[in-house]
Amino acid sequence: MKIKNSLKSLKARDKNCRIVRRKGRVYVINKANPRYKARQG
Repeated sequence: MKIKNSLKSLKARDKNCRIVRRKGRVYVINKANPRYKARQG
């Protein structure tokens, strides 16, 4: 999982990417291709 300051560019990498908020953290998840997972902060 990558940790980034801003997820805006990561969201555009793949059409299956979704931005999700969990426990105050922002995540990018991708069920089709899990290598695009990322977390902000």
